[in-house]
Amino acid sequence: MCDNFTSRVTQLSLPCYTTPPTYTDKIDKSHCLTGSIYLSLFVLEFEFLYHLNLSNNNFSTIQFGSHVYSLNCHNLSTATPSHRCVNSSDLRYLDLSFNFYAKTSLQWLSHFSSLKYLNLDGIDLHRETKWLQSVIKLPSLLELHMHHCHLKDLSPNLQFANFTALKVLSLPGNDFRSVLPKWLFNLSSGISSIDLGSNFLQGQLPKAMLDLRHLEILNLHDNYFNGPIPHWLGEFEHLRHLNLRKNMFSGSIPTSLGNLSSLVFLGVNSNRLTGVVSEKTFARLSKLKKLGIFISPPLIFDFDSNWIPPFQLERLNLAFSGTKFPEWLYTQKSLESLSIYESSFEGSEKFWNFLSRMKEVNLEQNSIDGNLSNVLLNSAFVSLSSNDLKGWLPRLSSNVVVVRLSNNSLSGNLSSLLCDDEMLNGKSNLVYLDVSLNRLSGGLTNCWGNWKSLVHVNLGSNYLTGKISPSMGLLPNLTSFHLHENKLYGEIPSSLKNCHSLLIFNVRENNFSGNIPNWIPDAAKITKSQDIYPTAFTISQP
Repeated sequence: MCDNFTSRVTQLSLPCYTTPPTYTDKIDKSHCLTGSIYLSLFVLEFEFLYHLNLSNNNFSTIQFGSHVYSLNCHNLSTATPSHRCVNSSDLRYLDLSFNFYAKTSLQWLSHFSSLKYLNLDGIDLHRETKWLQSVIKLPSLLELHMHHCHLKDLSPNLQFANFTALKVLSLPGNDFRSVLPKWLFNLSSGISSIDLGSNFLQGQLPKAMLDLRHLEILNLHDNYFNGPIPHWLGEFEHLRHLNLRKNMFSGSIPTSLGNLSSLVFLGVNSNRLTGVVSEKTFARLSKLKKLGIFISPPLIFDFDSNWIPPFQLERLNLAFSGTKFPEWLYTQKSLESLSIYESSFEGSEKFWNFLSRMKEVNLEQNSIDGNLSNVLLNSAFVSLSSNDLKGWLPRLSSNVVVVRLSNNSLSGNLSSLLCDDEMLNGKSNLVYLDVSLNRLSGGLTNCWGNWKSLVHVNLGSNYLTGKISPSMGLLPNLTSFHLHENKLYGEIPSSLKNCHSLLIFNVRENNFSGNIPNWIPDAAKITKSQDIYPTAFTISQP
């Protein structure tokens, strides 16, 4: 980007775009920028540069000046116009996140005293013991992002940190193992966002936190905070996002949280909370969109059956005791994602129709009194594993992308799910199918040609019989294929060699015969099972 009047370069953005891996450990960065970053070059060549984004590349080191630069600047007699020396820059925005920088010093930061935004997410700084001393020398800093940097020292006993302008502090995914630092509560900048999630922080939340009156976002999830959830948290009138999940908080959810009228997100999942939850807990939360209250064992829900919440949720994650489904859930017309765990209730026709409007349904480890035989699943993501569901397999609409029905008591054959041509109308977006650990019987059907988008198929641990259908060779995207622990027999069909994307082929503990097919690549790893079926095998390609 260039200035409209001077035509000088003011912004330079060169992030590398990568695709997340499927079955590999590393992201392919072979097309990204590499080598060393010498930030002094950007300062010298782009005098008016205030925005620099080099994120997600593959740089190995980051320095301010090269060796040649240092020599020239220490010998002023040899310095020429082509080798100018600068001590500072007007750079205000710097994003170097997700590069493989593992040097021990952040001293180069001292050259960028005008920085307002600094993002070092994903950079390995485990040897940097004085990172805080480096960043507090940036008096204009508004946002600091250092997620997953392997930082260890939060300086808990430091009374003051010179963050005079800081609004956003994001330090999740590090290795902090202390109580919350004292300097955090003495910030005079009116900080609005704090993210210290996924660390090893401990202790109770101190009341000194109330001094941070302008807080809008507080993320403390995945730590070891204990004691009760403080009732005074209900005094943060500007708080929009409160995430306390996966800690060791005990006691009940304070009803004072119902006073947070600006709250959009509330997460208290996976703590040691007990007691009763009623409409008082949500009295004034009219703006609430995302709610997580899954506790194991579940909390007692004591809601008036006629209660209509003041909010319309978009995402809900919960568990509840008792056998009665909370009626107020049916009032949530904007709900896009529903997750229910470790609860007992009836799966009525009203319930399944309610779920069909959502994009994501995740019901696991419940006891659901329901029959899926006449149910139509319509959500893009459906996980109904481990619910003791009965009946035949449900029907799938063309909207479904992922469906998990494993570890239930489903019976019948695969045809009810796979051979409904009228419902699909020639269209299918299904990528992931798991019906393992059920009581399914019969053959593998010949309807696989309707599901060419499939990537993962798991039919293991059932009572399926017969031979592998040749139509399974019509799945060009199939990557992971599991038929283990059934009663299948015959030879492995040659049509499967058309599944060019196949990485995992698991047919152990069946009654297959014949030779291992010669189309299995030489590089494949073959592991013969040590059970009563000497011809059964598992084949997987790394």
